[in-house]
Amino acid sequence: MIQSSWINMPRTETTNPAFVCVRIASVSNGVRSDLATFAHGQFRVDYEHRPDPHVLREKRVARARAEMQAAGLDALLLWKDENVRYLTGLRAQLIAGKTTLLNGCLLVDDAAPILLASGGEVQRARVVMPWIEELHTVPIMEARGLVRGAVEHTIGPLLERYGIGALGLDESAYCQVEALKELAPSVALADGDAVMQRARLIKFPEEIAFIEEACAIAEGVLEMAIDAIRPGVRETDVVAEAMRELYRLGGELSHVATPFVASGEHMAPPNRIPSDKIIRNGDVVFIDIGAMWSGYFGDIGRTVICGTPRRHQQEVYTAVYQALAAATDTMRAGSTNDDVARAARDAAGAYNLADNFISLFIGHGVGIGANEPPYIGENLPGAETVVLQEGMTFAVEPLIWTPGTRGGAGVRLEDTILVTPDGGRPLDRAPFDDKLLLDI
Repeated sequence: MIQSSWINMPRTETTNPAFVCVRIASVSNGVRSDLATFAHGQFRVDYEHRPDPHVLREKRVARARAEMQAAGLDALLLWKDENVRYLTGLRAQLIAGKTTLLNGCLLVDDAAPILLASGGEVQRARVVMPWIEELHTVPIMEARGLVRGAVEHTIGPLLERYGIGALGLDESAYCQVEALKELAPSVALADGDAVMQRARLIKFPEEIAFIEEACAIAEGVLEMAIDAIRPGVRETDVVAEAMRELYRLGGELSHVATPFVASGEHMAPPNRIPSDKIIRNGDVVFIDIGAMWSGYFGDIGRTVICGTPRRHQQEVYTAVYQALAAATDTMRAGSTNDDVARAARDAAGAYNLADNFISLFIGHGVGIGANEPPYIGENLPGAETVVLQEGMTFAVEPLIWTPGTRGGAGVRLEDTILVTPDGGRPLDRAPFDDKLLLDI
């Protein structure tokens, strides 16, 4: 067991969480004033008001439809799991590697979302999802002949019935695009995923509450993982304990399909999968498992030490801690994602580690998608500068590593953060390991 004491990261006191209450009061009279300021609980109860997922779904449909119309589209044909969940509420069985081939939905101007479901979901959906007014069975949208048949006999007739001229598509096998062009030649295809990204960008208060509930579960998962760390256990042992806790607490999924637990030299450079490596005294151990609840993700990562840290491990940890704090403070409405990345890198520069970040972005959007635009600190060609807006949510995850240290000198710290007018507000409350933190 890790025998270290813990401290909470000093949060910026200028952050004003009351902005959420103001937003709620402006959109929904009669709703409790502290909605979305903490994790309210997962159960449906009669003694207090809690976020209503069915009301939220109606809000999401209305927003997506408005973005669709603004883009000049007549309909959206969506297959990405998070987009289908956003519009229909379908929580489906997911087959690894095929989540965009299993279930879809069609959103038009003047009808409820039409669900296109796998045969394994149709009978259940008809019983438990009474808000779905129209439902059709589709195959796994991968085999060319089956895809063509679905377009010819189901999707094409729907497009014709609703007079669709411009159709937004998010993600699919190319054979579906070919079938649409052949069998519905009058329909112009366009980018529908960008439309959905805009719809999902600013979170409703209920969404913020659901993300914080997911964070509460993720905190329990993280704590269970930390409790499992001791010399002689494998990285996969830590994952096993954590995943049991995730399901015990009602989580739907981990944040990543391959839970990220890496120890010692596996963090320099980072190995982003758990392995049979045995954790040893003096190893840093990184845990990034998170949780999904009610369709929304809480993304939390922490590095801890097994045993006694080396000085350089503390230096790297402190640099990452300061980078996360600087990024959080900069995440106020009106700043840009570039401002946030610059703040993180400048903070690490004070420890001469600005050039030791992992070759990946520093943060990403999070919500009903586990990882979604916009990005913070993306350096690849085409990266966009985005002005932060109140109600955006990000996972901010600076990772710095250096080679050559026994026990590893790679550290990542990650919070799920809400953009407010006064700076970022972390939606998780996970503590930090004070054995690794130098006096500041």
